[in-house]
Amino acid sequence: MGIVIDLSKSVFEICKEHPDVIAIMQDLGFESITNPGMLNTAGRFMTIPKGAAMRQISMEKIKEIFAAKNFELKE
Repeated sequence: MGIVIDLSKSVFEICKEHPDVIAIMQDLGFESITNPGMLNTAGRFMTIPKGAAMRQISMEKIKEIFAAKNFELKE
C-alpha cells in the first residue's frame, strides 16, 4: 500500500503535502500545474476529479498512473 491521497482535497493542498504529485499530474496532461500562479489560484479550489472532467481524462487512467507511482487515490 502506498501513500494515500484524499481526492476531496484541492490540488494545491495535495501538491503542498506531496510535491511528487506535480510531475505525475504534468505527465497526465495537466501542464499548467507547473505554473506557480495557476497552482496558487485555480489549484486552491480545483480537485483532481474536477480537473480530470475538464480535461476529459478518465479517473481510471489517473488512478492507474498514481498506483504505478505508489500512490493510492481515496474518494
